[in-house]
Amino acid sequence: MSAIFYHDEEQKRLAEESLKAAQATCKKPITTLILPVGQFYDAEDYHQKYILQKHDWLVASLRLSRGKQLVTSHAAARLNGYVGGYGNKESFEAEKDALGLSDEASEYVLEQIAERQYG
Repeated sequence: MSAIFYHDEEQKRLAEESLKAAQATCKKPITTLILPVGQFYDAEDYHQKYILQKHDWLVASLRLSRGKQLVTSHAAARLNGYVGGYGNKESFEAEKDALGLSDEASEYVLEQIAERQYG
């Protein structure tokens, strides 16, 4: 099951429009539900930045511990995407200085991006 959760009528309208546009390009029905947001619970620590946590060395280089530090870290969120195959070398290069990484950590992330991109 997939779902899009909305906070207000504008978000609902945009979700419905997006779903309708996507459906026009698909032969099979899209079964994504559009629902009002309810109470939200954070996932357990081991689910937070799950892909990044598979790279122990990189997490250690950030000096972050599981829990609130990892959940709220902008750098951890961005790196989780990059090591997970989302983003490219150019995007990473443009923001790597702002992420506060060492040269060694930056090279590691670039290697991960290349592995995901080129297999």
